[in-house]
Amino acid sequence: MDIKHEVTQPESSLLASYPDYLDAQRLVDRMSDDGFPVESVRIIGDGVRTVEQVTGRMTRGRAAVTGAASGAWFGVFIGLLFGLFTAGSSWIWFVLISLVVGAFWGAVFGFVAHWTTRGRRDFASTMTLQARRYEVHVDKEQAAQAAKYVL
Repeated sequence: MDIKHEVTQPESSLLASYPDYLDAQRLVDRMSDDGFPVESVRIIGDGVRTVEQVTGRMTRGRAAVTGAASGAWFGVFIGLLFGLFTAGSSWIWFVLISLVVGAFWGAVFGFVAHWTTRGRRDFASTMTLQARRYEVHVDKEQAAQAAKYVL
């Protein structure tokens, strides 16, 4: 037996359209500050695409340093957890030793992970989602009241 669940949204009306998200966010924030029932508002991104911003060259050394930093944070976390079960000031040694061990293994894994790509991805980047435009929609019942917020 195949059961389908549909999420139905109330019928909505386009209130405004903006080229960037911050403008749409400002409108909804202004509405919220004025006490408008923002539960009836939706911001819809239209024409969504991914944008990858290259942040720099990735070398084996940089991969090792990045891995060491991540490993050090993980080591500190583990050291603090073990430190909770110690008496006196010996918890500091747990944290320091865990930091060093975490940084070492993080560097090793970072280096090896980059080395195994054999140059297929020699750059670092961040990925974001962007939309061509952002539309602010409001439930039909609230449309007349919401219209006063559009300049």
